[in-house]
Amino acid sequence: MTFEDTEEILHLRQRIREIINTELSPEFLRTFVPDAEWQDTATMFCKRLARDRLLTFAWPEEYGGAGASIWEQTALREEFWAHHEPRGAQYMGVNWVGPAIMHFGSPAQQHQHLPAIAAGDEVWCQGFSEPDAGSDLASLKLSAVRQPDGTFLANGQKIWTSYAGFANWCFLTARTSTGTRKQQGITVFLVPMDRAGISVRPIDSIMGPNHLNEVFFDDVILEPEEILGELDMGWAVVELVLKHERVGIARYARSDKILGDLWKVVQAADGAGSEEQRAGVAHGLVQARIARLLAYRTLVSSQKDGSPPQPSVARIVSTLLDLQVSELAMDSVGAAALDPDPESWHGGWAEDAWRYAQSATIASGTTEIQRLLASRALVNGA
Repeated sequence: MTFEDTEEILHLRQRIREIINTELSPEFLRTFVPDAEWQDTATMFCKRLARDRLLTFAWPEEYGGAGASIWEQTALREEFWAHHEPRGAQYMGVNWVGPAIMHFGSPAQQHQHLPAIAAGDEVWCQGFSEPDAGSDLASLKLSAVRQPDGTFLANGQKIWTSYAGFANWCFLTARTSTGTRKQQGITVFLVPMDRAGISVRPIDSIMGPNHLNEVFFDDVILEPEEILGELDMGWAVVELVLKHERVGIARYARSDKILGDLWKVVQAADGAGSEEQRAGVAHGLVQARIARLLAYRTLVSSQKDGSPPQPSVARIVSTLLDLQVSELAMDSVGAAALDPDPESWHGGWAEDAWRYAQSATIASGTTEIQRLLASRALVNGA
């Protein structure tokens, strides 16, 4: 099988680049933009994509997509991540919230949420991690207790919740009962973030002001029709979500783009350490190619049974590549890495790339957890 782009995909890539260059300023194309207008710009960009069904390109047409192939969708993901993911928080709704609702949602839930995501009108946050339930997600304690009228009363805390400050909806995991295994008794709820009793507190970090938050639930009423899937059976939803989430982020594309920009600089360098810099970039380009091929192998496997396979090996390689490339960028750019001037050749993205790389080994499951999952998959022949 060949992984070279077809003429159609090359045309698609060029089309996306033209839209990005037309719709967005260079200042926007960084992950940690502190300006409050950041989300407004991302929302407008997503609505521009939605007009041509490019936001949910690979979704089935009946759900507001264009029915594109998985390889066309992969090309879109690569172009967006190579340009610092200008969709902002919308990638969550597109990559895994929507597919989970397609798979587990009731007709009413599908009718309510899928057209809104496809139009770029809904922003979602992920109510998974808790102070004592991060990588060990099944240890979550936020409770949702059934009331005599059939509703549930939710109390507890979520943490590290990306985009919670401006999300419309929360994809919430809650403990609704206890079982012999901690994965039992978990239920997923689709909860509006303006519901009484929900409060958000930003967490100051190197990730910038738009990413990490604590979310508190104090006697929050959850309706039974907000359950996604079955009561107490939410772990099946979580497993599907995590597989979609981990395979849907084309980190290697951003690393590959950065390495290409770095090569233009280091190939002409002749000072101390220049040979080492060139060797480092060349090695990084090889690693980026490996990461891309591992991601493609995961996609090929998903076509065999229609569900995302265990993507941990590809994810490990991509996140370690993030670290390697960001260190190379900082070393090559030097003190100018702290200069946010978009007119410079690096556009101020070097520091941005370094900060993002630090979080990549933790988000969606730490590298250590990914190695455990990968080893199990190898033992089981997955």
